[in-house]
Amino acid sequence: TAAAAAARTQYSYYLEVSLIAEKMMNHIFLLSALSSLFVGLDAFTTPTRLTNGPSIGVGKLYASNLDESSSPIDSFVEDVKVRFRILQESNASGADFKQTVANVIAGEYDEASVSKTVEEMIGSAPCVMFTWEKSPSCVKAVEAFDLMGAEYKIVRLDDPWSEGNPIRAALGKKVGRTSVPFIFIGGKYVGGYDGGLSDDAPGIVNMAFQGKLRSSLEDVGALTQKKVEKSESAE
Repeated sequence: TAAAAAARTQYSYYLEVSLIAEKMMNHIFLLSALSSLFVGLDAFTTPTRLTNGPSIGVGKLYASNLDESSSPIDSFVEDVKVRFRILQESNASGADFKQTVANVIAGEYDEASVSKTVEEMIGSAPCVMFTWEKSPSCVKAVEAFDLMGAEYKIVRLDDPWSEGNPIRAALGKKVGRTSVPFIFIGGKYVGGYDGGLSDDAPGIVNMAFQGKLRSSLEDVGALTQKKVEKSESAE
């Protein structure tokens, strides 16, 4: 019935909102933990004068006893310091909360090289989606394009995460939004599944309501007339 359908839609909406809220809380916890951890590690490695001896960080003293050339403690401390610096630089540059989190998670990377790779990926097919496999919005976007009979290329940002995280950070800087999926049609960012940045990039659900999605895919060859007829007959 219509009432049941409306109830399912409302439940789906509340479920997605709760998932977003949970992710936000995880991000807040991450930044808070990084800040606290950095302060603690900074104190841990602060030079301390030993009796009748030179100044030396307690942590570094312990690490040197383990392995002077490649201490896991030193590597860990350095990684945390790098990410905390990225956090500070992102805040100073005016990056919003989600972009800051994306930058911190990505860590240090060759921005020029990653940006070049991103541009090549965007131009590698008429329709390209950057996704997380288990993201509800990504799953819905894939289902929508499959229902239409559209051709698209998927770039997984979670396989592996080590490569996907820098790409996500670079995409966020490029388009001004870090939410997945990132959908490009004809090399142009059109938003995600049901959200975007503006009237020019409102997300594919809004494009469909505006009558622009099918024509945009047709214009770049991602949806041929034969496929349109097939999808319409299936409906």
